[in-house]
Amino acid sequence: MKFFFTYLFKNDNKVLYLTLLFSFFVICFYHISSGYSISSDSKRLSMWADQLIELNFNFYDFFLIDKSLLRPHLLLFSVPVFFIAICKIFFVNEWQFAFLLFNLILIFISLIIFVKSLKLLRVRPILITLALPLIVISVDILTWPRFLLTDTIYAFAVLVVIFYIIKGIVNNKIYFLHLILVMILLLTTRPSSFSVNFSIILFIIILNFHSFFTAKWILFSFLTILFSTPFIFAMLHSFIELRFNEIEKVEFITSMVKLGMIVHDRPDTWVDQPKNFFDIVNIYFLRLIYFFNPYASTFSKAHIILNIIQTTVIIFSVFLWFYFGKKIININKAIAYILLLSLSVAAFHSFILIDYDWRYRFPIILPLIMLFPISLEAFLRTKYKKFIKFRNIN
Repeated sequence: MKFFFTYLFKNDNKVLYLTLLFSFFVICFYHISSGYSISSDSKRLSMWADQLIELNFNFYDFFLIDKSLLRPHLLLFSVPVFFIAICKIFFVNEWQFAFLLFNLILIFISLIIFVKSLKLLRVRPILITLALPLIVISVDILTWPRFLLTDTIYAFAVLVVIFYIIKGIVNNKIYFLHLILVMILLLTTRPSSFSVNFSIILFIIILNFHSFFTAKWILFSFLTILFSTPFIFAMLHSFIELRFNEIEKVEFITSMVKLGMIVHDRPDTWVDQPKNFFDIVNIYFLRLIYFFNPYASTFSKAHIILNIIQTTVIIFSVFLWFYFGKKIININKAIAYILLLSLSVAAFHSFILIDYDWRYRFPIILPLIMLFPISLEAFLRTKYKKFIKFRNIN
C-alpha cells in the first residue's frame, strides 16, 4: 500500500492523463453502445441543415428562410446547423453517427481543457485525478452528448470561456480577442447564450476590484443575488404584463408563470396560480432552486443517487473553499466566476423555462465539478502549508 501511494504521488501527471483517457473511453463506450438519440429539436436542426445544403451554404439566404414570430433568429443556431450539414455531405446516411462522434471528440477536448484550466490554477494533478470519476458518473455527461442537438458544442464553448477566464486571472490580463471569439461562438450556437455572455462581461467589469474577491464577499454576493433575483424577475414580469404582453414571444413566457409552472411538462412541480406579487416571487425562487434539483419523480433510483452524489460534492466543495480558501486570490476569482456563471445560467432559464429533462444545466456541469479539486487544493495549501512542499504555488 505504501509503495502504491509513493508511486501515485511521484507519477501524478502520468496517473492523471491515464485516468483522463480511461474516463473518456468509458464515456465514449457508453454513448456509442447506447447509440445516438433524436428529439424534436434534432429534427428541426436536421431540416435546417438540409436547407443550408440546398442554398450551397449561403448563410445570408439561409437566415431569411422560415421566419417565425416564436422562434429565435436562425443566426443563433448556425454553428450546429453548419456541422450537421457537413456531416450530411461527407457521411450521407451515417451522418447521425458522425455527429455523435463529433460530439464525443468535443467531450475529449473538453476533458483536456478541464485539466489544463485546473493546472493553470496549480491544482495538484492527484486532486484533478480525483475529480475525473465524478465526470464519468455525471448523468448529464452520460446523457446529452449522444443527442443530435446544440448542447455539446455549447458546453464545449462554455469550458473554453472558463479556460480563458482562468488564464486571464493567473496572468493578470484579459484575453479580449479570445473571449470575443468564444462569445460569438456561443451566440451562434444557442439562443440562451445571453446568460453566459452576460457573466463574462460582468466578471470583466468587476475583475479589478480585488476587495470583491474575498471568500465572505463572494458568498455574500452570491446569496444576495440568489435571493434578490426572484424579486427582480417578479417586477419585470409585472412590467411586461403592463406594457408588452400583446407580443407573442413575451406572452409565451408570462403565461407559464400564470399557470404556476416550475418545471416544464412536470405538473407535480407546479404550484397554485399566483394571486399576488409575492406568489410570483415564490415561483421564480422555486425555479431557481429546481434548476439544480437532483430529484424528479420519473428519474430512476440510479439517476437520483448519482445526481445526489454530484450535488453533495459540489455543495461540500463550496463550504470547504469558504473555510480554507480565504486568502488565495486566484482560486477565489476562479470560484467567483464559476458561481457567477452558474447563477447567471440558472437565473436566465428560471425566467424563461426550466426544461423537462434539465437539459439546460448540462453546460455548467464541468465548471461546477471543477469546484471539487479547487477546494481540495485550497484546503491543502491553507491547512497543511507547514507540512507539504509545493512544487507550484500562486
